[in-house]
Amino acid sequence: MISQFVPIAWMLLSAGILVALMMAAATYLGPKRMSPIKAEPFECGIEAQEQAHDFRYLVKYYVVAILFIIFDVEIVFLYPWAVVFRQLSVVAFVSMSIFVIVLMAGLFYAVKKGVLEWE
Repeated sequence: MISQFVPIAWMLLSAGILVALMMAAATYLGPKRMSPIKAEPFECGIEAQEQAHDFRYLVKYYVVAILFIIFDVEIVFLYPWAVVFRQLSVVAFVSMSIFVIVLMAGLFYAVKKGVLEWE
């Protein structure tokens, strides 16, 4: 029984060794001179215009992100269910219907509260 896990253990061990070797090579072979330009945050080739801690982000961005994650997870559960729909029983249909109804209630609540409205 334990012999079945030897290839997995070997893969994990070799992946760990490879990661450790790459990190050691980057640490010992990489440049170590820091300059003010290298210390600046860099994104998409655009220079930073203001510091992140000086700017307040709206909560709406986070709420929309959370809503996206919720409905993305819904699709993760809904897609496999739809693939095997014909082989499932009525109980599976009812349980998935309850799942979708609860998520739709959450969406309607978010729309009613104006979460998805932009100014």
